[in-house]
Amino acid sequence: MPKQNGRGTDLKDKWMKVELTAPSELIDALSNFMTEIGAQGVFQEASYLESSNGFAENADSETLKAYLPFDIRLESRLKSLQIYIESLSQVFPDLRKPVFETERIDDPDWGEAWKKYFKPLRATKNIVIKPTWERFTPVGHDIVIDIDPGMAFGTGQHASTRLCLQAIEYLLLQERTMAKWRVLDVGTGTGILGISCAKLGVHKVVCVDSDKKAADIARENVAINDVEDRVEVINRDVATIHERFDLIVANLTAKILTKHRSHLVSLLGPDSYMIISGVIEQDREEIESHFITAPLTSHHMITEKEWLCYVLRKGGSAY
Repeated sequence: MPKQNGRGTDLKDKWMKVELTAPSELIDALSNFMTEIGAQGVFQEASYLESSNGFAENADSETLKAYLPFDIRLESRLKSLQIYIESLSQVFPDLRKPVFETERIDDPDWGEAWKKYFKPLRATKNIVIKPTWERFTPVGHDIVIDIDPGMAFGTGQHASTRLCLQAIEYLLLQERTMAKWRVLDVGTGTGILGISCAKLGVHKVVCVDSDKKAADIARENVAINDVEDRVEVINRDVATIHERFDLIVANLTAKILTKHRSHLVSLLGPDSYMIISGVIEQDREEIESHFITAPLTSHHMITEKEWLCYVLRKGGSAY
């Protein structure tokens, strides 16, 4: 129910629910886009068909529900979504065109209610992302990252975040010298990637985000995970950073990665690494032309559906 006061329901209590139906192959791209344009809560639901034997089977489409703030930017956000859908249709002409419906939601409690969708997630063999309000009993070598997203980006549920975590885990467990490493997490969001590096044993992590709200939330998560002695969160543009790092992790978009390529490379020390993700298959050629070139070489790449994650190396020999 909306709040009742002399001025009626506050805008902060209003949301626009956007329900998208799209081929499974496009769901992750749409989820990422909705997050980029400011959706505060993006949830995926598989569609099912009843087969002739009475059992449910996966359909070839899925439903994505996203909640946009009901503010002055709402119209432009929805227009951007329509343009993005048109571009997807041009890139993937053989797939059914995504469609969406909108519904206004008056719910002052949505800021808390969305949490029911965020459950503990095993992102890698050893790393488990757990919301602070959920219980989880670790086993074996589990590394548990407690996260309160606070409406910032990064709950570990997106493919690009999982790919980054897998790359980080693989790389750090292979490198015996990583206990002395300095790591830069660019566009840290909730701080998941930087916190994971610290919990895997890295000496020093700098998390940078130009969004003040994200930086504040990342600091809270750093404290929750008791890694304040190794993780520093900075609220500023990465272009203002001029230190040297042994590993740079950047889970961004192809456009932003390309924009900052030269500066990021300049921050790498000798015999160092860079992990980049947030890249989809259609951006592969552009990204590789910018990043798999001197002084960087390709160490390896991991993929999930249309999402790509590159582990790059500066110095040393390529694998």
